[in-house]
Amino acid sequence: MEAKKKKILIVEDEKNIADIIEYNIRKQGYDTDVANDGEKGLAYALSGKYDLVLLDVMLPKMDGFEICRRIRERLDTPIIMLTAREEERDKVMGLELGADDYMTKPFSNAELLSRIRANIRRYSGENVQKANNERENDEIIDLDGLIINCTTLTVKKNSEEVSLSKQQYDLLEFLAKNRGRKYNQEALLEQVWGYNEFYGDIRTVDVTVARLRKQIEDNPSEPKYIKNKRGVGYYIE
Repeated sequence: MEAKKKKILIVEDEKNIADIIEYNIRKQGYDTDVANDGEKGLAYALSGKYDLVLLDVMLPKMDGFEICRRIRERLDTPIIMLTAREEERDKVMGLELGADDYMTKPFSNAELLSRIRANIRRYSGENVQKANNERENDEIIDLDGLIINCTTLTVKKNSEEVSLSKQQYDLLEFLAKNRGRKYNQEALLEQVWGYNEFYGDIRTVDVTVARLRKQIEDNPSEPKYIKNKRGVGYYIE
């Protein structure tokens, strides 16, 4: 039986850019839909039938930040934001709203396809399974009151479930399964995000860690679980 094609939603109002992206993605065997304004893009995305969303920031009717926020309220579908902006605050905002990564235009077709493949693999659990195979796959990890269930992919703190995105969970589980080992941002982009061909921006890792700390730490500015040794990397003791 032939495997079902992965489907990607492209939310981009500039037709020439959308056409080029769609052409190159379809050449790689993906199915696609294109939305040329924010309202249509949100409606398509919330249908839940996509394996990844490529989301432009500047859109008519509704901008990419608002679309990202609304998608994250209901779905964990990977989101890569596409932006022509260079301002750091715009990139951070997208990540804080739940985007998995961002790419600044212009970008190469090869890098875009690499990031698409990596995010789809991560969302499907292939990256986590790889890590599990390399190290003993504890079903339950107890980090002094923070309980990670590797079977149900859930996290509880003081017996209450913590709501994490797929990306946040993957990062937490990876560090927990490799307790004591320190990983810099480039290593985490490779091991957790799956970027073994092209690295993303290391800011992606820092913002994701900050979001995760807000969810699991009593005091994110003095973290108990995810620590960072300056110049070396993030780790869990």
